[in-house]
Amino acid sequence: MRKSLQWSLRISLLTFGMAFVFACISTLFQEGAGLLLSLFIVFVFILIGITGDTIGLAAATSNEKHFHAMAAKKIKGAKEAAFIAKKAPLFSSLFNDVIGDIAGIVSGAASTAVVFQLAKLIRTSEGSITFIFVSVILTSIIAALTVGGKAICKTIAIYHSTTIILFTGRIIYYTKAIVHIFSIHHLYRLRNKH
Repeated sequence: MRKSLQWSLRISLLTFGMAFVFACISTLFQEGAGLLLSLFIVFVFILIGITGDTIGLAAATSNEKHFHAMAAKKIKGAKEAAFIAKKAPLFSSLFNDVIGDIAGIVSGAASTAVVFQLAKLIRTSEGSITFIFVSVILTSIIAALTVGGKAICKTIAIYHSTTIILFTGRIIYYTKAIVHIFSIHHLYRLRNKH
């Protein structure tokens, strides 16, 4: 029970942090942005949500043994992929519940800004039939793209979980390598060599 509460608290704090960052990015980009850029931001968050759900499900259905075999052959990212598969419940929760859900909420909030921009463009006021129609149509399109995208990607995640998790492992591997190259400790050691 105590571990469950600690995990819930960590997830809540992580969710708050990520939601804050996502919302700030969305708001900063939309302040003074044109209609096309605002629509692009909405679709980027839809894509983030779909990608999060895909990785989360792939983590839950992947087989850790495959990645250990790849790691033995020194395949880059296989070690990280094995860790993802080993900690599947944690990664599934992180990608599905945190990233996927936050992206869905932010894309919904961002779509509201798009509705107001469209209303201004077609010179209609809030509460008018045209405004309501535009709002309903845009909300329906976003819902269809989100649900449809997730449905397609769920099938891909189930049948290609190894490929997806290995790709995710490679992203983690290269990110760690880049962070290491630019780390203060690494730069300090290089400086002392010369």
